[in-house]
Amino acid sequence: MKIKNTDKRRGFRAAIVFISLLILFIAAFFLNINSGSVKLSLGEVFDIVFLRDESLENYNIMWKIRLPRMALSAVLGGALALSGFLLQTFFRNPIAGPFVLGISSGAKMLLAIVTIAVAGIFAEDYTSLPIGVTVLTAFLGSMLVTFVVLMFSGKVRDMSTLLVIGIMISYICSSVTDFLINFAEDADIVSLTHWSLGSFSGAKWQNVGIAAAIVFPAFILSCLASKPISAYALGEGYAKSVGVRIGVFRAVLIALSSVLSAAVTAFAGPISFVGIAVPHIARMSLGTNSPKLMIPAVFFGGAVFCMFCDLIARTIFSPTDLSIGTVTGIIGAPIVIWLMASRRKQND
Repeated sequence: MKIKNTDKRRGFRAAIVFISLLILFIAAFFLNINSGSVKLSLGEVFDIVFLRDESLENYNIMWKIRLPRMALSAVLGGALALSGFLLQTFFRNPIAGPFVLGISSGAKMLLAIVTIAVAGIFAEDYTSLPIGVTVLTAFLGSMLVTFVVLMFSGKVRDMSTLLVIGIMISYICSSVTDFLINFAEDADIVSLTHWSLGSFSGAKWQNVGIAAAIVFPAFILSCLASKPISAYALGEGYAKSVGVRIGVFRAVLIALSSVLSAAVTAFAGPISFVGIAVPHIARMSLGTNSPKLMIPAVFFGGAVFCMFCDLIARTIFSPTDLSIGTVTGIIGAPIVIWLMASRRKQND
């Protein structure tokens, strides 16, 4: 009876969390599409979104500017949060994330190299590079840093030391990027600087479609892997005993997290702290670390988190846009500090 009651309470709590996420998502949707110098009525929003009425005066503002930006922030926010959760599972550390471990910086560095060294082969500047080139380059940069971190993970037992190594790798990648910028053309410097701060501005439906085609299959694969993730979270020995092939599983986990973080870096630049903060918020809200609940909660939580952060970035100093990384850092950094302080107290 106690087990049944516990399951009921857990199910009720999960239902409340997902209903809350849905309400927050709807609120973020309406606030994003109706924030700015041009206000739209609910009727206009309905006609533009569902009827695609191009005769309306505000059609272009809504359909070509606000909606794709909001959609991109939702897709990439979910991807970044899920990438953080997968990395935390892999390293068994709640402070692990694509930004902290230097994975985002690796993508940024390699993309800067391509932009400065060989962009002329494809286009005049970064903004007109083929999407496939930017995504592939960001993925390779992510995998490069991931490989280096994995090499150290086999030699370093202390996870805090591994995190410090990841931060140092991030600094190295950022320093290389800054060095390369000295040899870039003025147009490339402006593009790279804007991109490196993180932003969803200038989003297009084409970018949203490609990002979704990368992110959603990775999300589905992560959901399908929830059982082996649960087993792995209990230890490699237990995972092996229930038939999980550890080597293959670890490779899949790293590949999924790298693809997700690479997609974010390619389309919006490196964005900090979302991959750490959102999984922890979801874990506290659900009261469990069960992957079958955590994966969808983290993904939709990341989408809502980035939608609200982008809303703040757009409106707080309107008409000037803040970088999305500035807003996520202000909100996410205190959560990371609190996490580290909490872990130190537990160790003491």
